[in-house]
Amino acid sequence: MADRYLGFAGTAPGRFLTRRLGLPQPTALRRWSAERPVLEGPLLHLTAGASGLDLEKVLARTGLEVRTAATGADRPAALVLDATGVAGVEGLAEVHAALHPVVRSVAGSGRIVVLGTPPDPADHHRAAAQQALEGFVRSLGKEIGRGRTVTLVRLTDAGAGTAPAAAESTLRFLLSPKSAYVSGQVIEVGACEVTAPADWARPLAGRTALVTGAARGIGEAVAETLVRDGARVVCLDVPAAADDLARVAERLGGADVALPLALDITAGDAGERIAAAVPDGLDVLVHNAGITRDRRLANMPAERWSPVLEVNLASVLRTTDALLSAGALRAGGRVVATASIAGIAGNAGQTNYAAAKAGIVGLVRSLAPRALAEHGVTVNAVAPGFIETRMTAAVPLLIREAGRRMNSLGQGGLPVDVAETTAWFAHPASGGVNGQVVRVCGQSLLGA
Repeated sequence: MADRYLGFAGTAPGRFLTRRLGLPQPTALRRWSAERPVLEGPLLHLTAGASGLDLEKVLARTGLEVRTAATGADRPAALVLDATGVAGVEGLAEVHAALHPVVRSVAGSGRIVVLGTPPDPADHHRAAAQQALEGFVRSLGKEIGRGRTVTLVRLTDAGAGTAPAAAESTLRFLLSPKSAYVSGQVIEVGACEVTAPADWARPLAGRTALVTGAARGIGEAVAETLVRDGARVVCLDVPAAADDLARVAERLGGADVALPLALDITAGDAGERIAAAVPDGLDVLVHNAGITRDRRLANMPAERWSPVLEVNLASVLRTTDALLSAGALRAGGRVVATASIAGIAGNAGQTNYAAAKAGIVGLVRSLAPRALAEHGVTVNAVAPGFIETRMTAAVPLLIREAGRRMNSLGQGGLPVDVAETTAWFAHPASGGVNGQVVRVCGQSLLGA
């Protein structure tokens, strides 16, 4: 459904009225397209504190012209502040000194990425300063406006020469139009041996992915994005959606590129049947299938509670366990589950849904280190906020408008925003990204 307020706010009368009345002033976001795959303008690389991080080569490969000082004529499309060397309050003053003069000059739909380190429990001064960066980034994201985003990336191995390579896929994602609806997030990147793709434009070439709930909405967008990135995708959905599933698979390129698999993911043997359908193994497993059965707890019978927990959580646990145990997920593989802002902040009338989605967060945090150590597989989750789908189009008007406006970008996201984040998790060079739950919510004001 079209966001008419967003369209109106982009007109001259709309800008005038929204400014005078103190209403949200959303900016139409610039997303990735084949015609405009990169941001337009230079990248400004600044430093606060004493850092030994060598980012020049990685930043140069983003496709943006890298500069280390601003000029009066600059309208940088992106700004990277290396704050990994900030070790105390004095270093935070350098953060202010670096960004204060240039923050207004960042172009609309631009990006600000701050690099830090995880707080060190052995050094409380440094821990305080690095934790301060999180409050700084979240606050800047809420005030910067004009479709610009702000993200904190914590490098767990910032002192090593491998840190820039481990962070390259993350920096490429955050410094591109693909991350249009990701803001106010804190992402941790660990040390890893990086497998750089032969072609960064098609990083999933030669890899096989499975996407559940692929017949429409977010699942369809995820399948399409993974195909764009070179993957062969098995599109799974319930047998009742077989016709829609076949149409999606055909649109994406047919059997050589997209294979439909009509299967009830809640079946006890779903994992075994998936493994049989992909005898050569999977590289990417995307748990997207989900349902809602909303009602306040006092009015929610068991028959509305149980299906939501079964589809949204139990099937994810069973299927993941089965595929890992069978060795059907190859080393270097990726598991990407779908959580929700409801599981983080809660939502009235959704105790079942929120419990299931919070359970996904628990799954990711517990399984990620073990799956990596035992199987060489990373486990992460996307947590969508208000996304413009057929489901949200059916929400009553006032609730729908509140969902759209209650985030720093002042608008709903699109299925492709979730898909792009999923594709970044699935990237072969994202091995250092593990155990992360990233909200694709435009920095929702709830649960921030």
